[in-house]
Amino acid sequence: MRLRKSTSRTATTAFAAVLLAAASLTTASGAPAAHDEKTLTAAPLATWQTDGVVWSVAYARGVVYVGGTFGSVRPPGAKPGHKEVARRNFAAFDAVTGKLLPCAHSFTKGAGTVRALKASPDGKVLYVGGSFGRVDRTGVASAVALNTADCSLRKDFRPAVSATVRAIETTDKAVYLGGEFTLVNGQTRNHLAALGRNGSLLPFRADLDEPVRAILAAPDHGQLLVGGSFHTANGSPEQALVSLDPTTGATVKSFPDWLPERSAVSSLARNGEHFYLGAEGAGTGIFDGRIAGRLSDGAMVWKDNCLGATQDLLVYKDVLYSASHAHYCALTPGGFPDGPRRHFLAQSADEKRILHWFPDTDDGIGEGVGPRTLTMAGEVLWAGGEFTTVNGKPQQGLTRFGAGPGSSAPEAVPALASDDSRAGKITLTWRAAWDRDDAELTYRIYRDGKLVATRKKRSAEWDRPEMRYTDSVSPGSRHRYTIAVSDGENTMPRSAPLDVTAATAK
Repeated sequence: MRLRKSTSRTATTAFAAVLLAAASLTTASGAPAAHDEKTLTAAPLATWQTDGVVWSVAYARGVVYVGGTFGSVRPPGAKPGHKEVARRNFAAFDAVTGKLLPCAHSFTKGAGTVRALKASPDGKVLYVGGSFGRVDRTGVASAVALNTADCSLRKDFRPAVSATVRAIETTDKAVYLGGEFTLVNGQTRNHLAALGRNGSLLPFRADLDEPVRAILAAPDHGQLLVGGSFHTANGSPEQALVSLDPTTGATVKSFPDWLPERSAVSSLARNGEHFYLGAEGAGTGIFDGRIAGRLSDGAMVWKDNCLGATQDLLVYKDVLYSASHAHYCALTPGGFPDGPRRHFLAQSADEKRILHWFPDTDDGIGEGVGPRTLTMAGEVLWAGGEFTTVNGKPQQGLTRFGAGPGSSAPEAVPALASDDSRAGKITLTWRAAWDRDDAELTYRIYRDGKLVATRKKRSAEWDRPEMRYTDSVSPGSRHRYTIAVSDGENTMPRSAPLDVTAATAK
């Protein structure tokens, strides 16, 4: 949920406490369940950066395209202002190596920003939307197409769109545009239009009263799902979500009571027979989590209760990944109590359970909501947004996560303490560490440099239990203890040593 500046954190916390109390018997906080699906690693891959906001990313034929509001890009690890390469609101990268590619059109004039990218089903064409009046030296009107083979600007797709394009969807038969516009090619199209590949308007007509922010085509079900901030569609109440006929624009399905008046649908994704939406609420406690629905009958499958606006989502190997700034998910299985924002989430696509995958960014620049957009390129998740750090280290605008194994070690080195000392017994205590993508960690206790015990424990950033180990030694003997923590792939350096003298027998 994106809160207005006048909304206090105290009010948000109070609201969360009320929800938590109402569901105290069913809340599933603490560490996630032991049967978590396998997620991507939370360790980011080396990635180029932008000097501004990334609004959209898309993948086609080995290339990842990035659109936004920026003037340059710079290599992984480079500080702002260093080693910058000019890229005006659009850039392209090798999907495998991450290398910057020479595909470099300049999108300028008007607001001069790229807000939507979408490849054709065959990957041969990349459609670009936003608020721009010129591509390089060519006059256009907020929507164009590029040939992915050579990055050339197509001459046959240059519709005249009257305002910002925020969403694009493609099928074999049409290109759908959604956004703030009311005219396309001089004809009335209220926030949604369908065009042929030559940019000409198709007979499709749908009337929405407010902007469209997400479009998902399901031609095998005869549906075009549309999400946004609208309240009516085709003259009937349709709060933020509606299913339309992809040829005519007539309403096919409604979703009454799915979303409250002040919720908007910001993203849509599909996995088999299910579709998923991400929402953004305006005001404290207004729904802005995720909902799963069934395409065949429009029934709701599940709905989570997290607070913290969802900006984008996608499904990969039955895991629903989302970009948000969730700060309260205690009513969702595997979730967490009210606290700091967590800007990425992974959930079971089938049952909404939150999985143990917690890479993070800061809120960043602009509106300060962190990540804005996601796409999969092979086995790598690319994320763009407003952030300037990833997992606490400088990284602006763009990042990516692979299938692993990751290179990051568990967070927070435990500090050993001695609880008590009895004759021949030394009891050590420490607080559990936590890891961004492994719930269960292994703890190795060393006495005088020799491994004497191994313990395993599940933990999370918000749930780090106290642990203890009692060692048997000779009465009156003095020993030095250290502890190391491993996630199975990476082991932290051993802790600072603790010197303890065992008590003698009375």
